[in-house]
Amino acid sequence: MRIILLTIGLLTFISCDTSKKKHLENTDFTTIFEKSGGTETPTYTEVITYYQNLSEVYPEINIRKIGMTDSGHPLHMITLNLDAAFDFEKLRKTKRILLINNGIHPGESDGIDATMLLFRDIAKGIIEAPKNTVLVTIPIYNIGGALNRNTGTRTNQNGPKEYGFRGNARNYDLNRDFIKNDTKNAQTFTKIFHLVQPDVFIDNHVSNGADYQYTLTHLFTQHNKLNGALGDFLHNEMHPQLEASLTSKNWDITPYVNVWGTTPDKGWTQFMDSPRYSTGYTTLWNTIGMMVETHMLKPYKPRVEGTYELMKSMIDIIEKNGKKIRSLREQAFRDLPNQKTYPVNWKVDTTKATTIIFKGYEGEYLDSEITGEKRLKYDQNKPYSKKVSYQNYFSSTTEISVPEAYVIPKGWWNVIDKLDLNQISYKTLKKDSTISVEVYHISDYKSRKMPYEGHYLHYLTAVDKSTETLTFQKGDIIIPTAQKGFRYLLETLEPEAPDSFFNWNFFDTILQQKEGFSPYVWEDRAAELLENNKKLKQKFEEKKKDTAFAKDWYTQLDWIHKQSDNYEKAHMRYPVYRILR
Repeated sequence: MRIILLTIGLLTFISCDTSKKKHLENTDFTTIFEKSGGTETPTYTEVITYYQNLSEVYPEINIRKIGMTDSGHPLHMITLNLDAAFDFEKLRKTKRILLINNGIHPGESDGIDATMLLFRDIAKGIIEAPKNTVLVTIPIYNIGGALNRNTGTRTNQNGPKEYGFRGNARNYDLNRDFIKNDTKNAQTFTKIFHLVQPDVFIDNHVSNGADYQYTLTHLFTQHNKLNGALGDFLHNEMHPQLEASLTSKNWDITPYVNVWGTTPDKGWTQFMDSPRYSTGYTTLWNTIGMMVETHMLKPYKPRVEGTYELMKSMIDIIEKNGKKIRSLREQAFRDLPNQKTYPVNWKVDTTKATTIIFKGYEGEYLDSEITGEKRLKYDQNKPYSKKVSYQNYFSSTTEISVPEAYVIPKGWWNVIDKLDLNQISYKTLKKDSTISVEVYHISDYKSRKMPYEGHYLHYLTAVDKSTETLTFQKGDIIIPTAQKGFRYLLETLEPEAPDSFFNWNFFDTILQQKEGFSPYVWEDRAAELLENNKKLKQKFEEKKKDTAFAKDWYTQLDWIHKQSDNYEKAHMRYPVYRILR
């Protein structure tokens, strides 16, 4: 009897599932964007339901939950593969992978709608499915922001009618969190990224800034910091191919107009995407990254349509150049660890620039009726087309020597956890060991006066170097630089790099001295120290030639204390050590 009941239950389950599939096959999968005439975007729940229904009908679409977000909702990953196979270890052997991120700022919802249309149209055969490219999308990355819907916070934006909020469930801007991983969103993105290991990455956005004629702008990662042949391919081949493809479809596009509070008619400088940003992070793994930036003042419908066409063009480029892209990435993985030096800071190279034809609107400064001061006003009745200088070449300002390995004491588990998340390889000391290492002492740094994404970010960091023989404990880790995470290691562990873990405050406890002295006690001991150390006394007398030093008795005693064995070794000593080649 039990067997019969179980059989009936199984038949019922299969019958319901078949019924559901037949029902879904009859739907036309028209999106809310389409039903509204291009004025509305779906809610988070509606987006996920849409993809779930697509995956029920079309076997080439797969939907997975991967990890959690700060909102308490899981992150979804949607994969489209013509062969209906979804094992990424196997896929990478024969196909290239494009990862599309949407809704990092949910008020910038263009990519959410465009990707829904793209996946549907490929699945239904409305447009040709890529044979050699697998598409992966995070349909809405910032779920907390998507759930916080409103009609006003995108003050300058022309539609849709209702949208999500920029901050996530903990009010983080997720496009500043890729390297520091403060949020569960970023931690889960990291898992997805290393699972997928994309060849090309697209992050869909909507721009702020100046007014101009374009609906579409692109923001590729800065090509000079991609190193060698991969950067050359991005700059000289992919970039021109994308612009040419879109122009052939009557979609004008220009580089992201990186100007604020002024007009772009004199040209502008390319935005430098450090690893806190999505494309800055993804290119640490030699993934070619770009942001789509549609123009906020254009109507919502053409913004979505332009994003759709841009992604189609990028798929075509990957289909055509996929083998070359993969080969260049693999070459970069091989070549980078052989570098003797690595650039960690950059500046605009003023000796080079690209001249482009820019289609803008005349702008003028008028008297403000509110403030009485001058305000910028664009006149859309006065369009122009003129040559401008686009400064998209950068040169390094700070280069560090590449070590053989780093050593991190096990107590810095917060940093080691981030290495683990990014699949960094290292070995653990099996016993206490004495090693000759290069030691950094932080000699200078500045800090932001205002909080920035949960931190008081440091900058202009400088170090002094020395070589010491130190004893490390069992359980401390040694991280070789010769691995796929080469760039990630140097960008995070070298304190002078702009998005280093030091600059993001992960080592701030070393900046605070823990032990001091009582002047009435130290005065006598300091005098004895100077009496017994003639060289130290001579240095002290030289220091007293500085008037400010000579007039500050406490600074004098503190200086002597810092020259003594009583001064704690941990103060200002960076606790990541370098094994030199």
